[in-house]
Amino acid sequence: MLRRYVTVDVFTDRLFAGNPVAVVLDAQGLSTRQMQALANEFGYSESTFVLPPNDPGHTAQVRIFTPDREIPFAGHPNLGTAYALADDMTARGIPVPDIFTFEELAGKVTIELWRQDGHVVGAELRAPEALSCRAQIRAAQAAACLSLKEADIRIDAHAPRVVSVGLPFLVVQLATRDALARARPDRGAYARMLPLDGAHSIYAYALDGARDAPDVHARMFTGRMTEDPATGSATGAMTCLLARLRGLEDLDLLVAQGDDCRRPSRLHARALAQDGAWYAHVGGHCVSALSGTLALDGEVDQTPLAMA
Repeated sequence: MLRRYVTVDVFTDRLFAGNPVAVVLDAQGLSTRQMQALANEFGYSESTFVLPPNDPGHTAQVRIFTPDREIPFAGHPNLGTAYALADDMTARGIPVPDIFTFEELAGKVTIELWRQDGHVVGAELRAPEALSCRAQIRAAQAAACLSLKEADIRIDAHAPRVVSVGLPFLVVQLATRDALARARPDRGAYARMLPLDGAHSIYAYALDGARDAPDVHARMFTGRMTEDPATGSATGAMTCLLARLRGLEDLDLLVAQGDDCRRPSRLHARALAQDGAWYAHVGGHCVSALSGTLALDGEVDQTPLAMA
């Protein structure tokens, strides 16, 4: 059976920047094992698989895989999948709504499409969970994970800690942009520290007070010792954390990520308070990259779902 797939560069308005995601548009019948194998074959930080929704009022069921595991939610895969579906619907002459609703392991994800001159150019998602704050670690432990000195870790606002809006990350604030540029994941320190309260990866960020500059610069290093060019779920959690710490009902941030790995990305993040909880909205532009087909039939799946 021929199944269609596309790749989309997310959090960018130009090709070969941002964070790429592979989207398998015809995933019905594929097993978990096959999806995991395809995600490993694509080799991107995440790949998604589009299935019919359980609720006919929703757009689709979307499963998200890294090269080594299924995860309950992620930022750029959702935006890239929404963009790919909108592009596919347009090509087939199907009216494209303003809002998509995806069913995911973390819950319902709502995505509002961005249009310019009648064309979909990007999207913004609302994360499926309110901000949750979990375990904290010492500055020295975070520094070891990032191959930095303890003085490079900033703790006046918050200690390095695990936060989540659907997918947990260990979030670490650094003292300077230079420290962020010098950061490198240390395999031994990672193995001693992670996973921690569901977090497998470290998101490091530094504030930027310069005029006409992004509000925040960030990098994210996975447990595979790879760098993610843009991490919407971690960006949303970081934005909500700062809003809560500052006692703000809303906070808008422009976040630059990927510059240090030559995949510049720009993420628009909003934290909104509701009933004493903070919810993340993360958006960005998207660009279509590649398209093709793969020949793969379904198989009986005996593999249990792997949770993050």
